Amino acid sequence: MNTIEACIFDLDGVIVDTAVYHYQAWKRLANELGFDFTEEDNEKLKGVSRVASLNLILGWGGLSKTETEKEELATRKNNWYVDMITKMTPAEVLPGAREFVESCKQAGIKTALGSASKNSATILDKVGISHLFDVVIDGNKVSKPKPDPEVFLKGAEDLGVKPQNCVVFEDAIAGIEAAVNGGMRSVGIGSPSTLAKADLVISGLDQINLEKLSVLGPISHVAG
Repeated sequence: MNTIEACIFDLDGVIVDTAVYHYQAWKRLANELGFDFTEEDNEKLKGVSRVASLNLILGWGGLSKTETEKEELATRKNNWYVDMITKMTPAEVLPGAREFVESCKQAGIKTALGSASKNSATILDKVGISHLFDVVIDGNKVSKPKPDPEVFLKGAEDLGVKPQNCVVFEDAIAGIEAAVNGGMRSVGIGSPSTLAKADLVISGLDQINLEKLSVLGPISHVAG
């Protein structure tokens, strides 16, 4: 069985939960355009890019916009979202996330963030955990969306670890598929029925430790 040398974490829904800020920003945009946007609608946008999300929302509102208008709307939504995340605090790190990532580092396991968000660095800085990641790969460094494994393969490459020696932590189906497509093992955060392709499924990082992680393979440099 392959040794675990690195853990690669998705950001949203795994380390922090910024879904509420995306929801508030999209809702504000929809309301300004003359229709409503519900939390159920927001769930359908999970793991979907900003441009694709906007196209879905415009479709739900029965609106047609030019590419220039779409660009302006997407930028406006992002500006509202960025304004909200710049007010995030360390209290918004999800339960167990900080402790588990710290335990990985103490055990000699390399850590990376692998997220489609272009705002990852801002979020990590605001919640005070930038130092816990050896490498940050986000939407500013990759162009192919999950389930393409580009974000995770780039993380493994920058860490100097082979894909088969990495474990990915993801809460989205497309993210788990990206890990599989990249030849990596995966831990799903959420429902076992939804994330059936993951090697292990837990409800959150407060439900795992290095001992439980070792069921996926021996850990490389466990300290002590």
